[in-house]
Amino acid sequence: MINVITEPRSTATRGVSTSERGIGHGLSIVMPLHNEAASLARLHAQLIDVAQALSVKRSIACEVVYVDDGSSDDTLAIARQLPAQALDVQVISLSRNFGKEAALLAGLDHARLGAVLFIDGDGQHPTALIDTLVGHWLDGGYDVVYTAKAHRANESVARRILVKGFYLLVNWGTRTKIPEDAGDFRLLSPRAAEALRHLPERNRFFKGLSSWIGFRQIRIDYQPDQRADGRTSWNFRSLVGLSIDGLTAFSVAPLRIATLLGLVIAFIAFIYGAQIIYETLIYGEKVPGYPSLFVGVMVLGGVQLIMLGVLGEYIAKILYEIKGRPVYFVAEHAVKLAADAERETRTAAE
Repeated sequence: MINVITEPRSTATRGVSTSERGIGHGLSIVMPLHNEAASLARLHAQLIDVAQALSVKRSIACEVVYVDDGSSDDTLAIARQLPAQALDVQVISLSRNFGKEAALLAGLDHARLGAVLFIDGDGQHPTALIDTLVGHWLDGGYDVVYTAKAHRANESVARRILVKGFYLLVNWGTRTKIPEDAGDFRLLSPRAAEALRHLPERNRFFKGLSSWIGFRQIRIDYQPDQRADGRTSWNFRSLVGLSIDGLTAFSVAPLRIATLLGLVIAFIAFIYGAQIIYETLIYGEKVPGYPSLFVGVMVLGGVQLIMLGVLGEYIAKILYEIKGRPVYFVAEHAVKLAADAERETRTAAE
């Protein structure tokens, strides 16, 4: 059975209880997609194997929620053709490219089976690790099972320094720390997923919010696989943009740094002024003229522009929240049920 919704839709499922969504003891696998046509069929086959293993080993139902975030290749067409074998398949097509955070939220809003697992569509998150994450949820009683890179030895020194600096900055002075090197590959129990749905902000940073909700959490270290197909859309500019969004959405550290920088410059200016007065009164030195004035104006002007930029980022986020625009719109929503597919197969065989 395929149900296609063509009208725009936003967060209509937000706030629905777990019991109303469907099976509480099940797993919804959410996969945001953006130009992943080359690897999608192979990943779906791997998820079918995972769903079959979980059904036999743990007797839980599974579904996969593919969220096409405005792909320009054949990703959506391929997703429509994927079989609902051993797991239900939802295909959600957003009306345009809203970004990964919006795609994750769309998948979370449409997940029907209690627990939610987020996994990327580039094939770098090993599907074999899903059983381990589910085990920590069902056997260990953990609500948030998140993964993190075991090491960054294969990355450049500059990238490692920038990543280290980001986590130091975003966690500076905050009560809830974001685990270093943690990724979006994580599992949320039904109550953790429901808590995440109830957070009202539109400018979302899932890594931070998943830590902020609390509950029992455990870290699983792993090493991502190499990307087998296609090209990543995460260039340096995209990563910088995501870092800025994460900082302004989850931390006030930039504002504190701006304040401290202003205090430091004011203190240096006070000391320098006191030195000029002292040298003029005691030694009769002439007050420095144009060079000192020029340097002072340039330094203060630069600092003020930096502070204005930081304030502008936060004001822009406030404006975005006040407008109240939906985080995303759904252009198409199709559902294939594994039970219907199996029934059709049996009928054809008879």
